[in-house]
Amino acid sequence: MNGRNNYTRTFQKPKDTKKVLRRLGNYLYKFKWLLIIALVLTILSNLFALIGPYLSGRAIDAIGKPGEEVNFDGVYFYALLMVIFYLCSAIFSYVLSILMINISKKIVYKMREDAFNKILKLPVSYIDHNMIGDIISKMSYDIDTINTSLSSDLIAICTSIITVVGSLVMMLSIKPIMVLVFAVTLPISFLFTRIMLKKTQKLFKKRSQSLGELNGFVEEMITGDKTIKAYGKEDYVISKFSKKNIYACKCGYDAEYMAALTGPGVNFVNNLSLALISIFGAILHIYSDFSLGNISSFVLYSRRFSGPINEFANIFTDLQSALAAGERVFDLIDQTPEKEDDIDSISEINEGKIVEVKNIHFGYYKEKTIIHDLSFVTKEGMRIAIVGPTGAGKTTIVNLLMRFYDIDSGDILIDNESIYNIKRNAVRKNYAMVLQDTWLFQGSVYDNVRYGNENVSIDDVKKVCKIARIDNFIESLPNGYDTILTEGGINISKGEKQLLTIARAMLLDARMLILDEATSNVDTRTEIKIQEAMQELMKGKTSFIIAHRLSTIQNADLILVIDGGDIVEKGTHEELLKMHGFYHELYYSQFK
Repeated sequence: MNGRNNYTRTFQKPKDTKKVLRRLGNYLYKFKWLLIIALVLTILSNLFALIGPYLSGRAIDAIGKPGEEVNFDGVYFYALLMVIFYLCSAIFSYVLSILMINISKKIVYKMREDAFNKILKLPVSYIDHNMIGDIISKMSYDIDTINTSLSSDLIAICTSIITVVGSLVMMLSIKPIMVLVFAVTLPISFLFTRIMLKKTQKLFKKRSQSLGELNGFVEEMITGDKTIKAYGKEDYVISKFSKKNIYACKCGYDAEYMAALTGPGVNFVNNLSLALISIFGAILHIYSDFSLGNISSFVLYSRRFSGPINEFANIFTDLQSALAAGERVFDLIDQTPEKEDDIDSISEINEGKIVEVKNIHFGYYKEKTIIHDLSFVTKEGMRIAIVGPTGAGKTTIVNLLMRFYDIDSGDILIDNESIYNIKRNAVRKNYAMVLQDTWLFQGSVYDNVRYGNENVSIDDVKKVCKIARIDNFIESLPNGYDTILTEGGINISKGEKQLLTIARAMLLDARMLILDEATSNVDTRTEIKIQEAMQELMKGKTSFIIAHRLSTIQNADLILVIDGGDIVEKGTHEELLKMHGFYHELYYSQFK
């Protein structure tokens, strides 16, 4: 068998910080020219701001010593220059902020696009084995966390580096010996920050995971709200939510608490260095020509030098949160997509009416096989019903026919050609499919019905809706076929949603049909009408019908009775009843 690939539930190994940073760097590189402009603006803004303390010191020296005449012209001159330089710095900072917001917006847009595109390319197994709420959390909360970090922390890091280097240069030009104070305080700050970062990194990762689990639980419970109320399980769900909420809050508190300790600790060391500078500066002023203006400038530069170091602690705290979020997002983006079709795969099926299943074995997990050596052959235009108890493997067979999952061994053929030699889209377009779980999107009735075939006219849509017995209902809507359905079609009944999806399937130019409990959400009278419409729909098409209500498949050409992943009986309705076997028991159990 050619081109087959098995998909099982796999989890990527956790990425280290370097890998996450490298991936973020790849996104940043796409906007390198904008980042270069941002870097230039950052340098200019900080250089203008760094000149301020020097001018302040000159203004103080212009005042003179006690008893001397104040040089007002000098004071005014340096004060005016300070205003000009600080104003220019503020303008550059404003432009820089706008630019970084736009850069982060573009990066997040691209990241979100990549994540969503990857979801559509992933095998069905990934969606089946991961909570939808957790996937949504990665698409929203985690990417927003990265966005916040990119728009503020990136510039803060550049600003801090420029400020530290610039302040150090200016302090060395004023009094080199005074810089020795930082030889004591800086190592303490770096050592303390490093210890705290190791502790916070794991905590922020744990916080992101707990929020993802909480979102997944909330999404699941909101979806099943009616069932929860019907069974009176509100208190139980609230209790379960409270446990998850408490755990998520605890993870968030632990991460934020540990991060909050970093800033004050580093700030204490910085204040200690300021106190030492003030003491040594006063001594030098008394016993040397170290002026008050120079002391003032040095103190201001020391604050600018220490400030970014303190800021680094806060920035790295935010970065830990962003890196934890980035790890989750890139875990999604890096998931292995469905294997590419072979170059020489068949791109179109000419007939597509005969299906042969040959000795297939399949399991959602390697250690548990649920389909064992299954084989059957259809003829053109046959109606094959697949029946059996819950969990027998009926829907699994449909998943394999549609190649949502790939089998472990054996083969499935369409017109004597293995489906693994045919492009996936060609296989799937060969089927019209109506599922028990209906799906409608926010849009008009007309757009929902023609979703699978957008080249049809309004007359074609009305025709199939009439056959599906839904036309009268649509005409009764405020705007008829232009009526906007809410997301998921929650403003219409389940039966009406089912009828719309049946009408949608009727519009497809497909040679085969899959009906998975297609009439399960309609009443008995409507079901009879739908069955009549289905008889017309199935003419000339090879049809696979999954049904629990065995009264709906009595006219099938072949009934496959599945139990435990095996065909235990097969034949027509009358033939199976005469066997007095498993099908006989299933059929009459529905009428007792």
